[in-house]
Amino acid sequence: MKDHRYVDELSLEELEEVLQVRRREERLRRMQGKSAASVVKPVDPLRDQTVPPVLPLDAARPAARDTSCIPRYSAVVEPGKLKREPRHRPIKWRWIADRLLLLVEVLALLGFVLIVARMVTTVQGINEESRANQTPPTSTPAPFIGVVVLPGGHTPPDAQRNSEPAPIPAHLQGLVAQITPLPVPTPGPEHPQRIVIPVIAVDAPVVKGDDWESLKMGAGHHIGSANPGERGNCVISAHNDIYGEIFRDLPKMNIGDEIRLHTQTQAYRYVVEQTRIIEPTEVSVMAPTSSPVLTLISCYPYGIDSHRIVVIAALKP
Repeated sequence: MKDHRYVDELSLEELEEVLQVRRREERLRRMQGKSAASVVKPVDPLRDQTVPPVLPLDAARPAARDTSCIPRYSAVVEPGKLKREPRHRPIKWRWIADRLLLLVEVLALLGFVLIVARMVTTVQGINEESRANQTPPTSTPAPFIGVVVLPGGHTPPDAQRNSEPAPIPAHLQGLVAQITPLPVPTPGPEHPQRIVIPVIAVDAPVVKGDDWESLKMGAGHHIGSANPGERGNCVISAHNDIYGEIFRDLPKMNIGDEIRLHTQTQAYRYVVEQTRIIEPTEVSVMAPTSSPVLTLISCYPYGIDSHRIVVIAALKP
C-alpha cells in the first residue's frame, strides 16, 4: 500500500531510509555502465511525485580554474611544474646606509682606542725615564741646578704659545711678569737632597728649584723657602701623574704620618698635621712661618689637575 504522506510529514528516520534507497539505485546505475548524461528520476514510493533530478558526481564538480590570466607563471614546461618569471629585486638603499654607518662607527671606535693606547704608552715611557733618572742620592750627591718659577703647576712653559690655558689668572699675569726670579743658590750641605715618605712608598731625590725642567728630575725645593730643620716654611713640590708620579698618593696621607727629609749630614723628621685641597692661585700656603714647617704641594685630582693638594707637617725631634 502506497504512503500518501508529504515529504515534510515524514520523520527523520524515514527520510534517511528514502535517501539510502536513492543512493543505492544511483550506485547500481553506475555499475551497470549507464550513460553519464542520463538523469535518474526516481519515483517517490509514498506518492507518485517525481523528485528533482540527481546529477552525477562528475557533473557536480566545478570547472577547472583558468590560470591563463596569472602573470607570475608562464606556459607549462614539464607536467606538474610551472616556470616562474624572473623578478627584479629593488636595491635596499636603507640597508646599505645602515651598514656604512656601522662601519664608520667601528672605525671611529678603533681610532679612539688607538689614540688612548698611544697616550698611555707615552705617559708610561715618560714615567719610566723619569724614574731611571731619580735614583736617590748617596752621601755625596751631585748638585742639581734649576730655574725659579711658581711651584705646583702642571702646564709646560710653552703652554701660551700652544694656545693652552695659562695657570695664572689674567688679572695677575701682569704682576707675575714683573717679578724677578731669584738666582739659584749653590746647593750646600744644609739643603734638602732626599725625601722619604714610608706610608706612600716615596723615596725620591730633591732638587733645587721647582720649575718645569727641575721637576723632571725629582721633587723640587722652592727657592727662597727654609731648609730642613730651620725656622720657617720648607716648600717641596712634585708631579702626581707624570715624570715619575712621585706625589701620586699624596691624598692618601693622614694626620700623624711621618715624613723624613734628608740633607748631606742629617735626617729631619716631620709629622703631618694638616691636609688641604686648594685653588692653584692660593699661594698663601707658601708664606714664611715662625716655626719649622714642611709643606708638600702637588696637583689634584689625578689626571685632571684642576686643584692643588697641600700637606703641612711640623718638625719633630
